[in-house]
Amino acid sequence: MSRPLALIIEDDKKLADIFSLTLRVDFEVEVIGDGEAALARLAETVPALVVLDIHLPQVSGLDILRQIRADQRLKSVRVIVATADGLRGIDLRGMADLVLFKPISPSQLHNLAQRLRPA
Repeated sequence: MSRPLALIIEDDKKLADIFSLTLRVDFEVEVIGDGEAALARLAETVPALVVLDIHLPQVSGLDILRQIRADQRLKSVRVIVATADGLRGIDLRGMADLVLFKPISPSQLHNLAQRLRPA
């Protein structure tokens, strides 16, 4: 049985690597470093999970989150926002499945992602 896909949309290479290593246990993982590439990939696939940074080059994470929530095809996608922007993160709690504030421990991300993983 194949593992569900998780997209990590994060421009900080070190964080993206940590998130990727953390989620590889339960998910097929793809890392995307900018918003424009993320939108292009989301047009091609329906991931089970997206770990989304808000401050991205090209297209903001907020715009990506709005796009995910507006697209019926992506209705089932679970989104974890990972941000250091406390005020913005609080504002996004109604749109994202979870909002995590950086720094995020690998065990925290792993445990929460497992809860959101499709059965």
